[in-house]
Amino acid sequence: MHQLNRSIAALSIMFATSLATPAMAQTDITWGTSAVGSSGHRALVNLSTVLNKEMKNYQVTVQPMPGAIVSVKSYAAGKTLGYYGADIAFFELANGTNRFKGFKDQMKRQPVQSFWAFTVEVGAAINARDKDKIKSWGDLTDKQVFSGPLPWDTRAQLERGLAAVGTKHKYIEVDLSTAGSLMESGRLDGFIVYTNAESTTAPWITEAGLATNWVVLNPTKEEEAKLKKAGLAVVDVPASAFKRDIGAPSAKLLPFYYGFHVGMEIPEADVYRMLTIIEKNVDELVKLDKAFAQLKDMKGMQRRGVESSIDLVPVHPGLAKWMKEKGVWDAKWDSRIAK
Repeated sequence: MHQLNRSIAALSIMFATSLATPAMAQTDITWGTSAVGSSGHRALVNLSTVLNKEMKNYQVTVQPMPGAIVSVKSYAAGKTLGYYGADIAFFELANGTNRFKGFKDQMKRQPVQSFWAFTVEVGAAINARDKDKIKSWGDLTDKQVFSGPLPWDTRAQLERGLAAVGTKHKYIEVDLSTAGSLMESGRLDGFIVYTNAESTTAPWITEAGLATNWVVLNPTKEEEAKLKKAGLAVVDVPASAFKRDIGAPSAKLLPFYYGFHVGMEIPEADVYRMLTIIEKNVDELVKLDKAFAQLKDMKGMQRRGVESSIDLVPVHPGLAKWMKEKGVWDAKWDSRIAK
């Protein structure tokens, strides 16, 4: 009997020890992204599928929010561990302007950049019936335009572009699911359209195309010159990215960089491993979502993303280590590695 009791005690100790073994511990990452129906939400759902399969000591939970900017604020306020951050958001954060005006007092921790996923390219669309009277971005002046939900980075980028060419439109906020029908009824003269990685568009834009026959409204050559003078790049995205007739062979859109980032709560070794896993599974990610197409050049994407925000937010040491090993780190950035 005593032998049996000793055996049971030994087994209990072994079981308790196994539960306490670090290899068995799992960290939950509540990862903020944009709203359901957005390309950012879709992309993180697909990315989490890969990460949850490969990184057994982490469990990513996708948390949709009103906009990517809300996810950055949520992280900075200490509420979540992951966020969907863009260079335009980091610019406003670093300067305390626009959507981050007065936010500094609420910050409990500094966001860092740890993984750049793709570019997002934004532009404008109108109803096909209006193409003979609305021929330029300037023609949207005094018109009712949905440039995106108020918190969205895509809206901030398009508004920046419209302001650069002098367009003074009337902003109308609507539910994503109603944008197409409102344009068809004439209550909207224009709405934002955008792509990810110049390859695919958001689910809500696809759905809007079922309710109204929208066509892209490209800036004129003169407006394009003003955009470039204001420091905004312009890219030609093929109509095939929208999988429909957009009234032109290509859309002239304004790109910016987006990433799915974590902070210093996730160790250097694990962020390095995360990047290695993403690179190894690029083909699967692209198959799941064409938004990840630019990761075919993973090294180049990380370098360009870091360059876009190097003076705005620090770089996670795990990303820095990965980039150094890949030969795409610039030594002049060493002081920007987060401590």
